[in-house]
Parts: sequence; C-alpha cells; structure tokens
Amino acid sequence: MQVSLKLFIASALLIIGGCIQAFQPVKVEIKNVDGNFQLYRGGKPYHIKGAGIEVSDFEAFVKHGGNSIRNWTTTNEKESTLSILDKAHELGLTVSLCLPMSKEHWGFNYSDPVAVKKQLDFMRGEVLKYKDHPALLTWIIGNELNFDYTNSDVYNAVNDVAKMIKEIDPYHPTTTTVAGLEKRVLKDIQERAPALDFVSMQVYGQLALLPEFIEQTDYDGPYMVTEWGTVGFWEMPKTSWGAPIEMTSTQKAQNTLRGYNEKIATQSSRVIGNHVFLWGQKQERTPTWFGMFTDSGMETESVDVMHFIWNNKWPKNRSPRLNQMLLDNKNAHQNVKLEASNDYVAIVDSSDPDGDTLSYRWEIKPESDSKKVGGDFEKDIANIDSTVNRLNKSEISFTTPKRPGAYRLFVYVYDGQGHAAHANIPFYVE
Repeated sequence: MQVSLKLFIASALLIIGGCIQAFQPVKVEIKNVDGNFQLYRGGKPYHIKGAGIEVSDFEAFVKHGGNSIRNWTTTNEKESTLSILDKAHELGLTVSLCLPMSKEHWGFNYSDPVAVKKQLDFMRGEVLKYKDHPALLTWIIGNELNFDYTNSDVYNAVNDVAKMIKEIDPYHPTTTTVAGLEKRVLKDIQERAPALDFVSMQVYGQLALLPEFIEQTDYDGPYMVTEWGTVGFWEMPKTSWGAPIEMTSTQKAQNTLRGYNEKIATQSSRVIGNHVFLWGQKQERTPTWFGMFTDSGMETESVDVMHFIWNNKWPKNRSPRLNQMLLDNKNAHQNVKLEASNDYVAIVDSSDPDGDTLSYRWEIKPESDSKKVGGDFEKDIANIDSTVNRLNKSEISFTTPKRPGAYRLFVYVYDGQGHAAHANIPFYVE
C-alpha cells in the first residue's frame, strides 16, 4: 500500500525548472449511443480538429482553428514531450502521445520475451511521466507496427501495454496506428489486442477505400484517421525511369478537401477524430511531398483547406494556386527526357485568389535515391548549382546539367503574404 501511494504521488508530480508542479488529469472516454461513437473530454463531447505535428510550433495551427495534435514518439530529440504538452495546454490544445514501440521493420524481435518485457517496462515509465498532464488526450501505442511485419506477436505486446495503461491511467483511451488497409492486421488486433479502445488508420490514396474496407471486416468499433492528406509516392504513377510523379500543391489541396468531405465527414458514427498529415515540412522523396508548409515555413493551399474544414469558412488571405507546370512543353506525366548541357524552357501558370503579386523560385535537384520506407528519416537533397536558382519569373530558360541521370525541376510561387504554391517535374538527362 505504501509503495502504491509513493508511485501515485511520483506520477502526479513533475519537476519543471526546479519547481514541483502538480497536474490534474482530464478524463477522456468514448461513449457508444445506439452505435454512434463519440469522444468525450471532461464530460463533454470533444470534436477533434487535428493534425500531426512533431514539435511545438503551434501558433499557426491555433490561428487556423486546430485544437488537437498527435505526435510520433515521447523520445523526440528535437523537443521534450513535457515542453510539447505544456505549450499545448497553454494554447488550449490536446495531444495524443505516441509511445515509441519498436518495429519488426527495425529489427525488433517480438518473440524475445526479455526484449518485450524490457520495452514494456520502458513504456510504463513513459506513461507515468505524462499520464496526469491536462493536455493529454489519448495514448498511441506504436506507430504503424504492421509495416512489413511477419510476427503477429507484436499485437500481444501492444495489448500488454494497453492493459498496463488501464491499470495506472484510467483517464485516457488507448489505440495503435495501422499503415494502409490490411484485413489481416485488423484481425490480429481484434484477436490479440482487445484491451485497445479504438483503432487508428493511416491512409493516403487508400482513404478513398477506407469506409468500404471497414465495413468488409468484423471490426465494429470506433476508429480515428491519424494520417491522411495527399497521395503517397508509392501510390502515384512513375516515369519510365522509375521516378514517382508528385501532385502540385493545388491538386493536393483539392484531394484533401474531397477526401475529408467524402470519406471522413460521412463516417461520423464511427470516426471519432482525424489528424491530417503533415502540419510541417519534411524530406520524403522530395521536400514537398507530404508537408503542408514549405521548407521556408510558407503555408500552402492545404492549410487553407483545413482552415475551411475547421471553421466552415476560408482564411482572409488565401494561398496561390498552381494551375500547370511544363518543361519543354511537357507535363510531369510525359516522361521528359532532355539532352545534357542544352537550354530548355520551363513555364508555370499560377494565380492568386486575392490578386497578390507573385514571385517565383526555381530549383534543380538530383532525383532521390532513398530506399527508406514507412516515413523513416531521409537526408535533404542539395540543389544543383545552376542559373535556374537565380531566376524569378513564371517562364524561364535554363541549361540542363552536364551529367546524365535523373533530376527534378521545382518551382515555388509566393504571394508575399506568407503563402506559397509548388510543383515539380522529374526529367532525365541523356
């Protein structure tokens, strides 16, 4: 009894700057009323307006109407979890914390009881650190643990973590995230991890198939969509030399709005929340594929779309639109092959809803040779030194690289109001 009391006191206190701060947790629960699932926080219905965010750069998110974030680990080297929670609480946000369960994809063996027990003990320590923070909304037990998995024992381990959480934290529901649509995964989760309160789906192009997929399975509980937005590079057409073709920022925005209206909003009886991906920027095949911001922090049309979804109105000043990009009179789907050290013309057709004056930035990068999958870290790709980098026009002439190989031509269009549009065309130098 004395040990349990000490454990309770330790978990309810956090040391910040030498001062002890006591937190009062807010109870979160899922209620089922005649088959309609609803998330409740503090006894009131809680409607998530969410996004995936890695660090606590929350001001723009709040400005646009967001109220809840999810992250990917409690051991982020860029910023402490406590800092993220504190900043979120200060701004009235909630956080779904992801416990960093190891993946089989990374070499973890879920048939090793010693390793599994060691991981469970670490998860317990993480839960004890943050379980009473008022910004905490839900626990995410591992991110995409099904990615390339062969050992279903992973979901036994997930269930053990979920049971452990219920023992020491009765206030916050548990979930795990699933990459893509696989009936085997949902079956494993239902059979091996019944302690979970809901399932979280992460889908990109497959968002179009999600409601029908759920209906075709035996899963009858609530779910979240914890990553969605554009179409993944693995789902898009490729050039003849294997380069995935990326949507323009305008096409991504249109896809995001259509996906929400047709596949998320229509499932209100089952979907208890969603988090769009990614409120930020990252390198993954290109520096623009998944981020809703550019590398310089400019907002794109996808941010406008989420503002509209969260507020039922558009922001006062909107991002530029990119209608078309051509290189040598060809678009990205036309297998653009160019001769080395020759001059070619590229053109972008863009417009601004507010009539703002537009400026342009062009870049050439070698095609990514990364084999990373599942969102694993990729290094940034440096620009090719070229006169194209110094041209600020909607139509340019530039000289192709001397070395044969695969490249991309990028264009960024700025409105001078903190917004940008972007597009790129893969090309091959022969």
